[in-house]
Amino acid sequence: MENVKHWMGKLQVMIAVSFTIIAVISMLGMGIILYSTYTRSSEQQTIEDNIQLMNQVELNLTNYLRNMMRISDSLYYTVIKDTDFSKENVDKELAILYEANKDTLVSLACFTQEGELICATPVNTPKPNLDLSKQDWFQQAKNRPENLHFSASHVQNIFVDSNHRYYWVISLSRGIEITKKGSTTGGILLVDMNFSGIQQLFSKVNNNGMAYFYLMDQKGEIIYHPKQNLIFSDLYEENNQVAVTYEDGTKEERFNNKERIINVKTVGYTGWKIVSVIPKENLHENWTKMNLIWVTVLGAAILILIYINQSLSTKITEPIRRLEQSVKEMKLEQPECIYVGGSQEIRHLGKTIRSMVEQMKQLMDDMVRQQEEKRKNELDALQSQINPHFLYNTLDSIIWMVESQHYEEAISMVTSLANLFRISLSQGKTIISIEEEFRHAIHYIKIQKVRYKNKFTVAFHLEEEIKDCLTIKLILQPLLENAIYYGMEAMDGDGEILVQGYKKEQEIILEVIDNGMGMPKEKVEHLLTDGVYERKHGSGIGLKNVDQRIKLYFGNEYGLIIKSEPDVGTHVTIHLPIKKEIDHHEAGR
Repeated sequence: MENVKHWMGKLQVMIAVSFTIIAVISMLGMGIILYSTYTRSSEQQTIEDNIQLMNQVELNLTNYLRNMMRISDSLYYTVIKDTDFSKENVDKELAILYEANKDTLVSLACFTQEGELICATPVNTPKPNLDLSKQDWFQQAKNRPENLHFSASHVQNIFVDSNHRYYWVISLSRGIEITKKGSTTGGILLVDMNFSGIQQLFSKVNNNGMAYFYLMDQKGEIIYHPKQNLIFSDLYEENNQVAVTYEDGTKEERFNNKERIINVKTVGYTGWKIVSVIPKENLHENWTKMNLIWVTVLGAAILILIYINQSLSTKITEPIRRLEQSVKEMKLEQPECIYVGGSQEIRHLGKTIRSMVEQMKQLMDDMVRQQEEKRKNELDALQSQINPHFLYNTLDSIIWMVESQHYEEAISMVTSLANLFRISLSQGKTIISIEEEFRHAIHYIKIQKVRYKNKFTVAFHLEEEIKDCLTIKLILQPLLENAIYYGMEAMDGDGEILVQGYKKEQEIILEVIDNGMGMPKEKVEHLLTDGVYERKHGSGIGLKNVDQRIKLYFGNEYGLIIKSEPDVGTHVTIHLPIKKEIDHHEAGR
């Protein structure tokens, strides 16, 4: 026995350790390599995609700014430069140029270097007490007239708008020459671009969820940000003052305890910078590729394990195969045919199976005997369901009818008795339809009414929709039996029994109601627990037995409920589930 345990332990350890070490090393090694590869490639691909998107944004923004510059050049070189403002105005030309570009423009205006308005469209009434010299765009254009100057986003606050509307704009200003009375003097040309154009351009690229883009000027002031309102309200922070110092390219930074990848791109002509921010936590949200990699890892690991398993199993498969074959061909009468051989483990297994077969043979013999005894008991119990006294009295009544030449009544009674027996037997089945159970009760009542000389009346009511529902047999007869023997015997033609069946919510209700003698409450409380009736005439089934059978077949939530009151009567309610199908095994019990 010790040798068997030793060899079994050795084999189990060898297989377990070998398989575990190889599986763990293979899976961990390949998992680490594949995960690292996926992380690097995924991160690099995301950065490259982001750079391409940023280049597209920069191209669109540059085209947008160039368009503003073309409008400024066109206004200056084709309209203002060749106009002597002492003799003529350019309102018509400004209006035409504005109408052609009104989707991207808010206003066009021209001022002297002292801030005096020369011309403007579409509104040309400056606000009172307006001092343009303090505004940044005006100072830049005046101090550096050779350049074009783009301002940060701000609210246009120069002109009085009759609609009281305020526009967010980006101002393009430049120094120009203005002719009056043949002499040239300096001036300022202002083109206010609608900020919504830039907003729309960035909104399109900020919808992918992986990264977000914002725009700032050369001083680090934010021109556009997807959370601009929160930033201006000090509810959100951005690292723009540090990002403005970055050279164009890719950087990694840590801001507010979060790792981020930053891409920076400078916009020509303006010195503005487009910044894209990729939170590293967003890089690994898409697990589709990772799942594919892990499937590959598992597949490779499984192949390796299969190969190793095949190599190792060749050492033990032959004895197991022979043991398996002998088990397939075994007969309970010949347990010695089970193969015993091979390694210690296999021999022990063969001996165990042989012993198990011998025990199975013994158990099968015992089960056959038990089933035979059980079947006899079931037949005896079924036979005892018809009370001998009831049968003798019924046969006596039939003999009396025949002798009295009441042939039709005798035939009816014999027919009812035959039907009573047939339904009681039910071909050995316990489960029958409610309609059959009612038919059995009707035949039983027919016999009893003859014997009791119509001392009572019985009414049957069964709803059509529950006729084909199932119940266990012989649950109404004991209730009727008790109603007759303990409720109707003292009645003199005034006895009434009502038997009805109907559906209520998710249950089937069967009721037997009589107006007999009734019983006190304390007796009712023990009917289903102690079986307090001293049965003299009953079928042997009894109310307690009916309740227990229902609970056995359908569950503890179903069964009998008894209500009774002395000199009023008894009301017995049967609760059953709504069941129209039952498995073959249960139907044949």
